[in-house]
Amino acid sequence: MSSLTSAASDPAEEDHQSYDPVVADKQPAVYLLRHGETEWSLSGRHTGRTEVPLTVIGEQQARKAGAVLTELRGTTVPPALVLSSPRERARRTAELAGLRVDMATEALSEWDYGEYEGLTTAEIRRETPDWTVWTHPVSGGEKAEEVANRADDVIATARGALARGDVVLIGHGHFSRVLIARWLGLAPGAGGYFGLDPAGITALGEEHGQPQIRRLNVPPLGGE
Repeated sequence: MSSLTSAASDPAEEDHQSYDPVVADKQPAVYLLRHGETEWSLSGRHTGRTEVPLTVIGEQQARKAGAVLTELRGTTVPPALVLSSPRERARRTAELAGLRVDMATEALSEWDYGEYEGLTTAEIRRETPDWTVWTHPVSGGEKAEEVANRADDVIATARGALARGDVVLIGHGHFSRVLIARWLGLAPGAGGYFGLDPAGITALGEEHGQPQIRRLNVPPLGGE
């Protein structure tokens, strides 16, 4: 995604150019923005409904993600629709990214981890060997099919707004990965094949009526 720079380039310009996308998206797209880093995401603890604030680095990531998103979209015109999870880490990411949220909705909330809330995968595997959220039940939490149903509802809303322009969805790691899978018509467990780091951006669209991933996990690089 970087552009060539001359040896005499200003260092600040080099930093900026390091995350320039090759070409801005020409057709309206659905952009998924994961919230920035939190202490729990950093340590690998499953974070569903618990309110955990962004770290200082997470706030920096959110600001940079806003600049990256603008370049990916190729315009400063506001998106047709911006939806956010109601969790503070998502709403704060939207704010720092310069996005005006039209509605905060529980439909974009993270997977409900039930009894696994706050635990790492390693801790869960002490009782359930080889456990992953993609392959095993979540004790006391949401079933994969329930998360997929929420994702389908969000996709239907996003598709309805695409005729008016871009759609931006600010949310969480596991839920957004399920949404990517459902956009492609795949089972929710296929979300495990897609990476999405804190403040990473994914763009979903279509080509000749075929759903596609236009960008995956674009990082929040570059200057403030």
